[in-house]
Amino acid sequence: MKKKIDNEEIVIASHNKGKVSEIKDLLKNYDLKILSSSDLGIEEPEENGSSFEENAIIKSSVTSALSKTVSLSDDSGLCVNALGGQPGIYSARWAGPDKDFLYAAEKIHENLLEKGADDYSAYFICVLAVSWPDGDHKVFKGRVDGTLSFPPRGDNGFGYDPIFTPLGYTHTFGEMEPEFKHSISHRNHAFNLFSKELLIEKQ
Repeated sequence: MKKKIDNEEIVIASHNKGKVSEIKDLLKNYDLKILSSSDLGIEEPEENGSSFEENAIIKSSVTSALSKTVSLSDDSGLCVNALGGQPGIYSARWAGPDKDFLYAAEKIHENLLEKGADDYSAYFICVLAVSWPDGDHKVFKGRVDGTLSFPPRGDNGFGYDPIFTPLGYTHTFGEMEPEFKHSISHRNHAFNLFSKELLIEKQ
């Protein structure tokens, strides 16, 4: 029998306020009490996996075990084709200890210029992992393709949003209204798969 998540507490395994806010917005139509790791004083575990999937499972499984409830984690990142998929799973680390994503965006730009790249195509990946205290887990993956543009544009969103323009659009994620960005994002694609399988909408 497939597990469903309904009318219960769920912990988002993250201290990233932007990510937590976006996930809460995506879960607003479900009967859930939503907390985050920071709400419970749970430290984020070391992400030492070799893929988005491994890192997502590490975060959700550790958080679920410590909170003794269902945990949802999101491991996501920007992959630049001309840079061999970097920064990829190291997207947050490129921003340094201060999480300065403008600095990280400039580093990407410098790398592209050094390579003499004329291909600025890139994609965002989001892997959601859901873990239960009994050790069970499920994984869902979303992707959105686009191109990079410099300098960054827009003050909305977070992370690399101001340099990423999804295919078919002229505005960066950073320039889009949050509700619209959420509707087309990599996170939304993963959430659609997650919600169809595990969630029950409010009646």
